[in-house]
Amino acid sequence: MPRSRPAGSRGLGRLLSKQDREIFALAVPAFATLLSEPLLLLADSAIVGHLGTTQLAGLGLAANVLAFLVGLAIFLAYGTTGTVARRLGAGDRAGAMTGGLDGMVLAVLLGVLLCVALQLAMPAVLGIYRADAEVTAAATSYLRIAALGLPSVLLVLASTGVLRGLHDTKTPLFVVIATNLANIGLNVLFVYGLGFGIAGAALGTLIAQTGAAVVLAVFVIRAARRNGARLRFRPLGILSAARTGVWLVIRTAALQAGYTITVMVAATGGATALAAHQVVGSLWTLLAFALDSIAIAAQAIIGTALGAGDTERGRAAMRRMIGWGVVSGIAFGIIALVARPLYVGLFTPDPEVVRLITAVLVVVVIITPIAGVTYVLDGILIGAGDGRYLALAGLVALAAYLPLAFLVGSNRAGLVWLWIAWGGYMAARVITLLVRARGTAWLRTGATV
Repeated sequence: MPRSRPAGSRGLGRLLSKQDREIFALAVPAFATLLSEPLLLLADSAIVGHLGTTQLAGLGLAANVLAFLVGLAIFLAYGTTGTVARRLGAGDRAGAMTGGLDGMVLAVLLGVLLCVALQLAMPAVLGIYRADAEVTAAATSYLRIAALGLPSVLLVLASTGVLRGLHDTKTPLFVVIATNLANIGLNVLFVYGLGFGIAGAALGTLIAQTGAAVVLAVFVIRAARRNGARLRFRPLGILSAARTGVWLVIRTAALQAGYTITVMVAATGGATALAAHQVVGSLWTLLAFALDSIAIAAQAIIGTALGAGDTERGRAAMRRMIGWGVVSGIAFGIIALVARPLYVGLFTPDPEVVRLITAVLVVVVIITPIAGVTYVLDGILIGAGDGRYLALAGLVALAAYLPLAFLVGSNRAGLVWLWIAWGGYMAARVITLLVRARGTAWLRTGATV
């Protein structure tokens, strides 16, 4: 007769199994949802890449500008997730939806402001990269149209954050699938069918993003009505949402500064290096967003647990999600390495660009396990409302990366060494986050932080 496990062991097994189900119920749909923006960018890269290396390099510059602006506004997703999850955990469903709606209004207002500012400052912004005239012209053609989609993109972020806070990651998934299918079809039609060139790719993406924003907003408004939230303009609520996001803006600004510095160093290597960096950067974003799916689950689970005052559940979930972050990082790295012959040639026919992409991918594969832990810890501390520490940690990691990037750029070391330096940046990030996670200062409970 086999010996039975102790009752405590059986209970622990059930607890971990329940945690896994909760994590993956949120993470798996979030995995596909998070792929939305990088898949849109990858589709644009594949379509535009066959127009020529100059157009692909121009897309790289335009994409980096947009990524910087949208990245600064990522607090709209993270902030609304945390606000809704904490209030939900505390039992205030109407208050949760009201806070989410405030974040959505803020998203539209901020999107309009960024769109106008970018249209006015575009020559100066693109001039920072010091690319050649043809590459800059291609970037301008794309960016003039794509900038009009900023209000929609930011509204998608805020609406998705509200739904995540409600532990609903399936609705954004369905919207993302429709968005990407529409984007690919429209881009092929405008770029090749109608001959609009790189501007056609921007137009197709703009239409797809706008449709996604409208659909997600409708879902959130319906949920708000069901939960008794009043649909009205609340200036104080909007200001509160903006104030809550200040630390996350600083944290994200540090991250985006790192991305932008990397693109600037890559641009010094010429059109071939910049085109290769655009493809690898798009793939890295895809991998990062895939790894971030567990972090999204962490935001909702940690926020709800701390809102309900359950710190033990929060710590147990943290340990489990870190483990899954390591596993996911290794898995995605192996997939990227093994599958590279299948996708590298899709983005460009230029053999020199393909050769450089293949070399850099070896470095990317090594970095992904570190990234898996980094993104999970980031999500955990965001869910805990620990924005101030995240901002400070982001500045410390950036300070560690700057001399590495400078050495690569000043010595013309090349794109491979630039990505090795990027690996150093990821290591600095994970160290600063692990230091915080080992303590208790982030375990603050209640409906608000």
